[in-house]
Order: sequence, then structure tokens, then C-alpha cells
Amino acid sequence: MTLPLLHTRKKLITRLFDWTMLLYCKFKKKAAWGITTAQLIQMPSHSLGYHLGQLLHQNGFELIPKVERHDAYHLVTGFGTTVEDEIALQYCCFGNGKRTPYLLGVLLLGTFLLPDYMTDYIKAYQLGRDANSFHHFDYKKLLTADFENFRNMIFIRHPNQVVV
Repeated sequence: MTLPLLHTRKKLITRLFDWTMLLYCKFKKKAAWGITTAQLIQMPSHSLGYHLGQLLHQNGFELIPKVERHDAYHLVTGFGTTVEDEIALQYCCFGNGKRTPYLLGVLLLGTFLLPDYMTDYIKAYQLGRDANSFHHFDYKKLLTADFENFRNMIFIRHPNQVVV
């Protein structure tokens, strides 16, 4: 595919993500964490909360109310925030056992509009499948947990395993 067409498809998916996320959050019943990036950065430097705050700060983000753990998934898995990384993150979560209508929609739409990254999506799926379950945790309760220990518990390293 030509680069301009790829760029157009990425912009389309980004807009769809933005629109559907607003709709998704509107109907989500979970309570927002009520925590800012500045508050996360004040946590102990070894904590998951501090590292999450650093990730948000480096990208100029705040937590999105009601879907805060999505940003924790980025932190734990190492996936970035590009549109192709967002789709790969969902593949990783799918491989890890997460099943939601929103996730399935992202997989279908993302695969259809950006098949260029299918190799990356398959690797992400395998990463999630091979990891210990991480999608079910209450990440707000884990903000003070040691980040490296938590991540190592999720991705038990084997001699030839590469973690994103």
C-alpha cells in the first residue's frame, strides 16, 4: 500500500477510536479513579502508579475516566500509543483471555483497515497468550505495588523470550 493511503487509514481509525471511546465511557458503569497524572508521579518511584504517571506525563496524557486500566495495560505490556500499537494491545489482551464487545470491534476494524501490521498483531496475541493473566486486575488497588515485580510476575521470562 502507498504511504498516503496508510496514513489516511490510520487517521480514520484514530477518529473512530476517539468517537467510540467517548460513547463507551458514557455507558460504562465503573467509577472513575479520580486520580491525576501529577498525583501518580508523587507515588514511590518503584510503584506501578509512579511508572503509570511517568508514561502519561511523557505522552501528555491524563487518565481517561472509567477506562484507566487501559493505560495500565500499555505500561505493563510495553505497547505504545500509535494506532497500530493500540490494535496490537487489544490483540495481546485477547490472547490473554479478555473478551469484550469493544475489544472484538477493535480487532475486526483494526485488522480490516490496517492489515499491514498483521505480523505484529500475531506476535502481540502470542505475547498475551503466553503471559499470566493480567486483564482482570483492579489496577487502582495495585498502584502502590512494585512495578518490576508485578510485570515480571505477568511475563515470566524464559531464556529466549522477548517482552515488548
